[in-house]
Amino acid sequence: MSVFNRDDADVARGAPALIALPDLGSASRRDTEARLEEAAGLAEAIGIDVKEKRAFKIRAPRPKTLFGQGQVDAIAEAMRESEAELLIVDGTVSPIQQKNLEDAVKGKVIDRTGLILEIFGERAATAEGRLQVELAHLDYQAGRLVRSWTHLERQRGGFGFLGGPGETQIEADRRLIRDRMAKLRRELEQVTRTRSLHRSRRQKAPWPVIALVGYTNAGKSTLFNRLTRAEVFAENLLFATLDPTMREISLPGLPKAILSDTVGFISDLPTQLVAAFRATLEEVLAADIIVHVRDISHPDSDAQREDVEQVLKELGVLHDGEGGEGAEGAAPMIEAWNKIDLLDGDDGPDVPTDVLSERAAILAEAERREDVVVLSALSGEGVDDLLTCVAAHLRKDSRLQEVTLGAGDGEAIAWLHQHGEVLHQESEGLETRLIVRIAPAEWERFQARR
Repeated sequence: MSVFNRDDADVARGAPALIALPDLGSASRRDTEARLEEAAGLAEAIGIDVKEKRAFKIRAPRPKTLFGQGQVDAIAEAMRESEAELLIVDGTVSPIQQKNLEDAVKGKVIDRTGLILEIFGERAATAEGRLQVELAHLDYQAGRLVRSWTHLERQRGGFGFLGGPGETQIEADRRLIRDRMAKLRRELEQVTRTRSLHRSRRQKAPWPVIALVGYTNAGKSTLFNRLTRAEVFAENLLFATLDPTMREISLPGLPKAILSDTVGFISDLPTQLVAAFRATLEEVLAADIIVHVRDISHPDSDAQREDVEQVLKELGVLHDGEGGEGAEGAAPMIEAWNKIDLLDGDDGPDVPTDVLSERAAILAEAERREDVVVLSALSGEGVDDLLTCVAAHLRKDSRLQEVTLGAGDGEAIAWLHQHGEVLHQESEGLETRLIVRIAPAEWERFQARR
């Protein structure tokens, strides 16, 4: 994605790599093994061949190399033994630490942010997505011109009375990056205006918008495909899809709704990406209801939920549960506990009655909550329950209205059937009496028609 030529060009597909996880102990709430598996999944998402993955306990990060000297030696030895060309550090690495590690291990080093940016760069399919990724990539590069750029200390001297030391190449490159970023921001502002226009048009339409959000690889796109019979790319890959997709669906008691599939979230999502993809993520702001798809079979499912909710709070979508200010009129959120088919469900005669299987425990907890639906997007189990739950939430503000129409006013009767739930209808002579459950906004629209 860079506009400059570098000695360490983009990560090559198939490159053998070693993953090093800096484990800061109490600073992380996640399971170490699950973190290593996620890092390997990120690498494999762009075709990197992970040879080995290790976690290293770090009491205090070293300013020069992040890891201790003994750990750096162990990493270098492991890379030699596995013939790895790339070291992936599953954490944040400063430019100086990156350069020093590259010197020590005799290979290329990339941190978690750089790896996620590589994935986004490869996955971006639309012009908007490519703009967002390039802006994030340049923002990331701007602070890293110090590392392995062989030409940066050259100076371009002046001439005539404008002589002097001139501008160093690193200053020139920084200026070029700033100029390019300014141009991209202007183009993205136009994208934001266009999206706002599209949102305002949808808001004028009578159909509710349902937004799917969730941690990457939680099964959002699989669920989206099942609900809409679409063919959005859905694979067992992290960040399989980036660009938001919208399709029409039917809900019980509602004529039509719009379902939106958004980019997945991840822990330690680079701030550059949150900023660049804000125009895309703000599609969630226009939703009437949010469905948070969770991989309930994942060992870090609760931590993943916290990561998703944190990003939603930053966008102003959710209220801050800690007493901070949240978004007024925030859309309600339902949790779809996906991948229930992957949970152990052995409740046979040999299992003590006081010990529930993992699956039974999840089902029991979901039963106690009104905002949770358990399902499998892959098999279809529980999907109808989700549709019923979403429809019930969307109709929560609906009121019962009784209306009498002329028996020949078929257009108005059909409109009520389409935009509300007709509970009772009877004809008496030249009149038809209906009892309808309908949202206040829809009732106002009906009244305006008469």
